[in-house]
Amino acid sequence: MTFSLSRIGVALSLALSLTAVHANDPVVKKSDAGICHDKSSPSFANTKNFTPFKSLDECVKSGGRLPAGQAAAGPIVKKSDSGICHDEKSPHYERTKKFTEFKTLDECVKSGGTLPKK
Repeated sequence: MTFSLSRIGVALSLALSLTAVHANDPVVKKSDAGICHDKSSPSFANTKNFTPFKSLDECVKSGGRLPAGQAAAGPIVKKSDSGICHDEKSPHYERTKKFTEFKTLDECVKSGGTLPKK
C-alpha cells in the first residue's frame, strides 16, 4: 500500500506542477515573426520565442498581425494618439499603429475624436 500511495503522491505532484506552468502561460503570444497567437491558435503551444500579451487587441496594436486565415472580428476604427478617427477607408488607416480601438466612427467621435480632414 505504501508503494501505491507514494506513486499517487508523485503523480499528483507532477500534475500540480504542470498546472502551475500552464497557469503562467500568457493569453496571447506574439512570435518573433510578428504573428499574434491566442490559445485557440494551433501554433500557440509550439510558439516558444515570443512576447506575451494580455489580449489579441494589445498584440495587434503593438504591430503584430493575426495568423493567415484568421479574420479579425470586423474592421475597427482607430483613434490615433492625436485624436483623429480612422476607419478602413482612411488613407492613414494602415499607418496608424498607436491607437484606441472603437467599433464605429460614431463611437470614436463621441469619445472626443475628430474625423480626418478631406
